[in-house]
Amino acid sequence: MFGSRGKSPDESGKVAALAAEARRQTHPLRNASDLDPLLERIGDARYVLLGEASHGTSEYYTWRAELSKRLIREKGFSFIAVEGDWPDCYRVNRYVKNYPDSGASAIEVLHAFERWPTWMWANREIVDLIEWLRRYNDQRRVPDDRKIGFYGLDVYSLWDSMRAVVEYLDRIDPALATGARRAYRCFEPYGEDEQEYARATYLVPTSCEDEAVSVLRTLRGRAPENVQDGREAYFNAEQNAFVAKNAELYYRTMVRGGSQSWNVRDHHMVDTLNRLMAHHQQLNPDAKAIVWEHNTHIGDARFTNMAGAGMVNVGQLVRQAHDEVGVVLVGFGSHHGTVIAGEEWGARMEKMAVPDARPGSWEDVLHHALAESRSGAGLLVFADADDGGIPELDEPIAHRAIGVVYDPNHERWGNYVPTVVPRRYDAFIFVDETHALSPLHMPVNVGEIPETFPSGE
Repeated sequence: MFGSRGKSPDESGKVAALAAEARRQTHPLRNASDLDPLLERIGDARYVLLGEASHGTSEYYTWRAELSKRLIREKGFSFIAVEGDWPDCYRVNRYVKNYPDSGASAIEVLHAFERWPTWMWANREIVDLIEWLRRYNDQRRVPDDRKIGFYGLDVYSLWDSMRAVVEYLDRIDPALATGARRAYRCFEPYGEDEQEYARATYLVPTSCEDEAVSVLRTLRGRAPENVQDGREAYFNAEQNAFVAKNAELYYRTMVRGGSQSWNVRDHHMVDTLNRLMAHHQQLNPDAKAIVWEHNTHIGDARFTNMAGAGMVNVGQLVRQAHDEVGVVLVGFGSHHGTVIAGEEWGARMEKMAVPDARPGSWEDVLHHALAESRSGAGLLVFADADDGGIPELDEPIAHRAIGVVYDPNHERWGNYVPTVVPRRYDAFIFVDETHALSPLHMPVNVGEIPETFPSGE
């Protein structure tokens, strides 16, 4: 069987051995109750990072949602932080906490996600999660500061974050708002075009760094004001100033190429996560965080070829900083199916085919491991490094990663990262056949709206 898709006899034998070992350690996944072994592995961990092998796959979102619900209900997790822009996600945060004038529905709030790729968070799978969070928060009847939050970790929202800072200062101190406008005026010649700003700073040794830093320093020097949303309004404004400062640095380093801009971005996301934890720990010292990002961010970079390129990532940095309070990294993957992506950056979203995984890859191994299972999905929980795990996988194996830009025709030459899987992750969720998620900005044909996930709530 293993030699039928172009493998050599040696490769077929290796895949068969790996599949047999993986089969022995795989728990079938059919509904949310089958996540029990992972909940046991998580235990009292304070950080749980949930990945995805693409940004456009329905099952990755629905399984992460079901796991997140269980972590919130059963283990008291405090918030979900995602690979999204802070201003957009903070609007969602206001909605799930039922703040005044926060929107009539999750669909209305998520439709405001306009930065490409819109489908990452403006999709029907996320609608279901956001409405669940809103109901859960309303039923608990706790103060706003103790409600479950939803936040963005990313660094892209330079212009939106600057506007948010000025709007906040307009409410509490018009003189400070005037000063912030004056400082941010440095960015006006670039017409809200990040690429133009990046190119300009590359060609001429000048930037708006000092201006962005000055606004953040001014905000931090002022005690939080008693305005709508209580102390979180100030935190939101300060975070937007923090994003603006780091976004300026990100775009300035991006144009120079290399690994530096990647590292700026992932350091920013970890710094934001740390700020969120400190914010929540003011009222709850036992605050816990759930993170949703791509595998490339949450899987420890030290066990991929990223390390050789001088790159770090969120999973690595969180493990290094917080291992003593418990960090669990969960990877995701699939063998074949469909996905939402674009042919190039900024292109219209498309539903694309995801071909069978490359022979000999991690996804190919798990496909064969599940061949006799009727569940079509499985959970692997890896032992601690000192306890063994899957010894046969203690060497790099090709592991698929699909981005928002994707060309299925190039699947055999790209999209795979050499990975020591049981070290990169603490657990792995595999779905043999996956389906494209349902974007809110894309017309949906009758019969294509995803069914409710079998959570058994």
